[in-house]
Amino acid sequence: MMRKTSIILLSAATGAALTLFVTQPRAVFMGTSARAATSDTYRQLNLFGDVFERVRSDYVEKPDDSKLVESAISGMLTGLDPHSSYMDAKSFRDMQVQTRGEFGGLGIEVTMEDGLIKVVSPIDDTPASKAGIMANDIITSLDEEAVQGLTLNQAVEKMRGPVNTKIKLKIIRKGQDNPLDVTLVRDNIRVRSVRARIESDDIAYIRVTTFNEQTTEGLKREIAAQTAAIGADKLKGFIIDLRNNPGGLLEEAVTVSDAFLERGEIVSTRGRNAEETQRRTAHAGDLTKGKPVVVLINGGSASASEIVAGALQDHKRATTIGTRSFGKGSVQTIIPLGSGNGALRLTTARYFTPSGKSIQAKGIVPDIEIVQDVPDELKSRDIKGEASLRGHLKNDGDEKTGSQSYVPPDAKNDKALKAAADLLHGIKVTSNAAVTPPPGAAAAADKPADDKAAAKPN
Repeated sequence: MMRKTSIILLSAATGAALTLFVTQPRAVFMGTSARAATSDTYRQLNLFGDVFERVRSDYVEKPDDSKLVESAISGMLTGLDPHSSYMDAKSFRDMQVQTRGEFGGLGIEVTMEDGLIKVVSPIDDTPASKAGIMANDIITSLDEEAVQGLTLNQAVEKMRGPVNTKIKLKIIRKGQDNPLDVTLVRDNIRVRSVRARIESDDIAYIRVTTFNEQTTEGLKREIAAQTAAIGADKLKGFIIDLRNNPGGLLEEAVTVSDAFLERGEIVSTRGRNAEETQRRTAHAGDLTKGKPVVVLINGGSASASEIVAGALQDHKRATTIGTRSFGKGSVQTIIPLGSGNGALRLTTARYFTPSGKSIQAKGIVPDIEIVQDVPDELKSRDIKGEASLRGHLKNDGDEKTGSQSYVPPDAKNDKALKAAADLLHGIKVTSNAAVTPPPGAAAAADKPADDKAAAKPN
């Protein structure tokens, strides 16, 4: 057999960690049943060849041979389960950029508004911030090409590019009579997958948005920074927000979990082949020094997020608060197909929490369920969950559909966040957002604000 370099994927969207499988050549002896099965397989392949040639010769217009093959491969993989698929060369490159968490770009978080690109915020110490790009700036053209008519992804792709290359932006800024022309030189940009702030003066709130190659280092940095800012004696604990985090790298999920654990299993993966079966365990050294931890999850917390939540829940290292998670309990391997040929994303294993539980199509049930107040116009946006995906891997027992994934944009309306803070302050918290206030405290009514469009870094 040939050497095979593969990438392990663990997310509801995309994500990868590099691993290497090397197998040695071996003699293969087939019995009668194996030969019959092989013969039947070749007959099916001959059928595919016949159909392929008939399409090439008789279709009303001359088809593109490469697209025919790519479509056939895509059909074969998508027929397996919702997470197996074919990636062409461009999609493969995009996935690698996403999982690295680094790319050549400008350092701006942007969103789409009325067909134009609006700056959400520049990222500190990047070409955008150094050039004076400001929040709420409207970008109307890129290298003299109007952005009107482009999708957000298309505009972001144009702003990204090789380091040390130039791009010219035309910007409309409130208070300025004339548009501004700004020329920027692209630099290496790191996506911030971890953000933090101080909550209630004595709690460290850490939001993890994805599991890329920068996540564990970002988490370690914020644990140290927030502990120093609050003071170890004053610090009540940590809130780790994994809501609407689609997942990412298996290795990062393991090392993030390890940051809070002293010992024990974190996750096990079990596949059809021996090399896909392994156990990952924690190393001594809890970076929080045993401080209480609350993990927030919801219907959008998937895969790598569920590994972290499941590990900390099973070890009783953290209290999980929110709504049931997505329920993606499978591992994908990315298999490159050679230069310019893209890659296969193939489901190769299931993963299990330390207690031996598979969350596939079931999700993680939080220790304390807190349901948010969702505006009527947003109720239909709730994620349906793994069990609702056509062709999903089945699990024994009662499968569960998705759950609420709404997070109020204003923190003061966030019931799950409030419950987490109350718990860390020693206030009894029960499910269904029923919070027992301290004596003499008045309960405030929550009113959710409107949802906002997600920003995209470039």
